[in-house]
Amino acid sequence: MKIEDRLYLNTWKKDTKSHLKVIDFNVCAEKCLEKYCNTFCPANVYVWNEEEKKMEVGFESCLECGTCRIGCIYKNIEWNPPRGGFGIQYRYG
Repeated sequence: MKIEDRLYLNTWKKDTKSHLKVIDFNVCAEKCLEKYCNTFCPANVYVWNEEEKKMEVGFESCLECGTCRIGCIYKNIEWNPPRGGFGIQYRYG
């Protein structure tokens, strides 16, 4: 079974409050020219909006793997566990 097929089996209970936070958007715009989080996040949660010069965070599809906690070389992402009952629900196939 391919990884995409396995991920399709998962479900998310979406929250209205993000458990992910970009601490300082200026760091993304001015220091991180490579936009590493656009590539290291397996769920593509982080997307650089060139027009607005801002990192967009689609926390609703987060896999809660914690990669962003260690992947941002500027320590500019704050990751907290989702509130109780929210987030991903893994189902193995």
